[in-house]
Amino acid sequence: MNSAELVAQLLARGQLVATAESCTGGMVAAAITDIAGSSAVFDRGFVTYSNAAKTQMLGVPVRLIEAHGAVSEAVAKAMAEGALAHSAATLSVAITGIAGPTGGSETKPVGLVHFACAMKSGKLWHLREVFQGDRAAIRAAARGQALQMLRNALAG
Repeated sequence: MNSAELVAQLLARGQLVATAESCTGGMVAAAITDIAGSSAVFDRGFVTYSNAAKTQMLGVPVRLIEAHGAVSEAVAKAMAEGALAHSAATLSVAITGIAGPTGGSETKPVGLVHFACAMKSGKLWHLREVFQGDRAAIRAAARGQALQMLRNALAG
């Protein structure tokens, strides 16, 4: 699905979206706002690259980051919920991962990305992926997966 189709689906369903991005650095927000008319469906994007930004902008508890690490299911879910809490959005997507080429470990390799999608109705989804390739490829794949998650959320 391309971004124009996503924007059309958001509009048709009366949804307002917010993004909470770490490793993608705003790429998902850019993909949506590249589309004319996206102002009707896009509320805001949070680029929370640092742990402090995740806490300050989205309300992710420091203890959660300390317990699970920034790249984790728990933090991705908290980011998605925080994006809803700190916006007028009805739907959010969050991305946190290790784009590389450094920063990976045996348990959290380069390419590991956690996604979460949340709705005001209380629904919350999580997805864990390990993408291959260089930094640009991993970030592009994460952007595509985040857009697909939004589409899936709209489909129910």
